[in-house]
Amino acid sequence: MSAGTPEAHRGLAGVVADTTAVSVIDEATGVLLYRGYPVPELAASWSFEEVAYLIWYGELPTTEQLEAFTAAERSERDVPRDLTDALAKLPLTCDPMDLLRTAVSYLGALDPVDEHGDEHGDEHGEEHGRHADADEAADLRRSIRLWAQLPTIVAAEQRRRRGQAPIAPDPALSFVENFFHMCFGSVPGPEVLRCFEISLVLYAEHGFNASTFTARVITSTLSDLYSAVTGAIGALKGPLHGGANEAVMAIFNTLPGPEAVPGWLEATLAEGGKVMGFGHRVYKHGDSRVPTMHTALAELAARSDEGRHLMAIYDRLEQAMLESKGLYPNLDYPTGPVYHLTGFDTPTFTPIFVMSRVTGWTAHIIEQRAHNALIRPLSAYVGVGRRPVPERPPRSE
Repeated sequence: MSAGTPEAHRGLAGVVADTTAVSVIDEATGVLLYRGYPVPELAASWSFEEVAYLIWYGELPTTEQLEAFTAAERSERDVPRDLTDALAKLPLTCDPMDLLRTAVSYLGALDPVDEHGDEHGDEHGEEHGRHADADEAADLRRSIRLWAQLPTIVAAEQRRRRGQAPIAPDPALSFVENFFHMCFGSVPGPEVLRCFEISLVLYAEHGFNASTFTARVITSTLSDLYSAVTGAIGALKGPLHGGANEAVMAIFNTLPGPEAVPGWLEATLAEGGKVMGFGHRVYKHGDSRVPTMHTALAELAARSDEGRHLMAIYDRLEQAMLESKGLYPNLDYPTGPVYHLTGFDTPTFTPIFVMSRVTGWTAHIIEQRAHNALIRPLSAYVGVGRRPVPERPPRSE
C-alpha cells in the first residue's frame, strides 16, 4: 500500500455508517437495549409479540394495541398454496435457508408493486410526504405479514424433511404456541415455551450486524422490502453469523463427554480451527444476552439426562475457551442446545433465527427508507498500477 492509499477498515470494523434509533449497546454497562430498554429485562417478563411491537413502533404496546397487533399477526399466518406447491418441489438436499430465501422472494413476487407508492422519489413537497407515509405503512404491513408467515414455512419444511405432512396454523394460539403446534402437532408446557420465547426476544435485533447491514444496503438503492429481507437471509446463512448456532450443536455432537473437551480443543486450535459460539465483534467482556439464555438453558437441561449431559460439556468447553483463548460465549452458544432440547432438528436452528430477526431487519429497512442515502463506500486499491495496454497480437484465421 502506497503512502497515499487511504486506510482500509476491513469488515468495516469501528466504522460508524449511519444512525439508528432501533437498538444500541449501552457503553456504560455493555448491555443491549431495544428502543432504550435493557434486553435481558425485556426477555425476563415480556412476550415476543410485545417486543416485536416495540421494535417496530418504538414503544411497548398497551393492552388494546397488543390485542389489535396479535390479531393482525394471527390473520396473516396462512401462506399461498402456490408457494407451498413450489417449495415442495425443492430437493431435500438443499439447505433450509435456501428454501427460506426462495420463499421470501416468491412472496415478494406475489405482492403488488403499486402498494409502494412513489418508490423512485419523483414527487416532492407535501405529496412526497404522503407517499413516504404510505410507503412506511405498507412496509409495516409487509413486515407483520412476513413475521406471521415465516413460522408456517419453517415448520412445514422441518416436517417435510421428516416425511410428514404440514400442519395448518391455529389462530387461537400465541406466536410461540402456534409454532410448536405446526412443528410437532402439540404444544409443550409453559417452561419449554418460555425458554424458546426468550431466545426469540434475544435474537430479534442487534444493530448493524452483517445481515441487517445487508438489508439496509439493498434498501438504500430504493429496492423493495422483500429483496432486502432475501439478501439478509443470504447473509445470515453463513456460519460466521446466523449459522453459528448449528455449528455449536455440531461441536456438542462431536464430544462424547466433558472429559473429551481439553484434547478436542487443543487439537482444534493447533489445526487453526475456529470454535463457533465464542467471541463477538462488539462485546469486549461477554455477550450481554448470554446470562439470560444460559439461565433458561440450565433450567431446561435439568429436566432430562440428555440435558444434564449437554450442560456438562457446555460448562467444560466454556471454561476451557476462557482459559485458553480468553473468549466468552456469544448468544449462539446456549441457543444451539436450547433448540436441540426443545425438539428441533439442527438444520432448523438458523431458520428459527430468521423468524425472530425479521423484526429487526424490517425495522431497519423502514428506518433506512425514511432517511435514505445510497450506501456506497470506497475501497483502497492495492492492485497493479497503471500500465500501457499492449498491442493486440495477430489472430490466426
